Amino acid sequence: MSAELMIGTDLAADMVAKAAERARVLQEQYGVQPCLATVLVGDDPASATYVRMKQNRSKKAGIASLSIVLPAETTTEELVAEITKLSDDPAVHGILLQHPVPPQIDERAAFEAIDPAKDVDGVTMRSFAAMAFNDTRDPGFRSATPGGIMRLLAAYDVPLEGAHAVVIGRSPILGKPAGMLLLASNATVTYAHSRTRDLPELVRTADVVIAAVGKANFVRGDWLKPGAVVVDAGYNEGNVGDVHFAEAAEVARLITPVPGGVGPMTIALLLEQTVDAAETAVHSLTTLA
Repeated sequence: MSAELMIGTDLAADMVAKAAERARVLQEQYGVQPCLATVLVGDDPASATYVRMKQNRSKKAGIASLSIVLPAETTTEELVAEITKLSDDPAVHGILLQHPVPPQIDERAAFEAIDPAKDVDGVTMRSFAAMAFNDTRDPGFRSATPGGIMRLLAAYDVPLEGAHAVVIGRSPILGKPAGMLLLASNATVTYAHSRTRDLPELVRTADVVIAAVGKANFVRGDWLKPGAVVVDAGYNEGNVGDVHFAEAAEVARLITPVPGGVGPMTIALLLEQTVDAAETAVHSLTTLA
């Protein structure tokens, strides 16, 4: 293997430690503990495990965790009502709807029920607009995985200005916002997906590749330009990413492992943004007083 690993574990731990210190200050100075509410619909084992992981990390960061578990047959209307309650609850600062949701639910309607001020996972259209416009007057929250990727690229001093970045995937909470954040860093961005014609040839032109297509070992080593930076945002059964790691590591300059690359950064940014939301809420109340 010739590529250097971009490991998110230590960077994420540092982010969580700093968030924990800010949470401690909020508790001591204002009597407010940041609170992240997680909403899980159904009993999918992988989703349940992921929610428990987030809850455990929250506790370690001094963030209260409120868990809402709804039956698999929950309707869109019922889910929206639960999320609306959380949006209206001043003790809740961040809301995370674990996805995917059961097929009978309109996921977008459920996301849009989240108060943008509590959208710490960056899934609402308001958050996407904030990322797309990159306006510091209303920065909003970044989608957790794309935002974590950007922090990881910055930590490894990956030059983005003028670079060609190919994002493979067009999810509204991963691929699309990742492209917007890269564009805001002055990269030239091409969106691609599983139906893109001549995809290997396109990927070979990329200085930075973000793989977020949801297919195990989809991106092969011979698709890559020598020296490319490869970020694998996929997670598939058996701890396998969207990139064929062994092949890609022989060609790339930098590459994220799965697990241990993007995953820890996603959770760390989620917790950091929950503390951000709590600080904003506290400061708003202080200003009004």
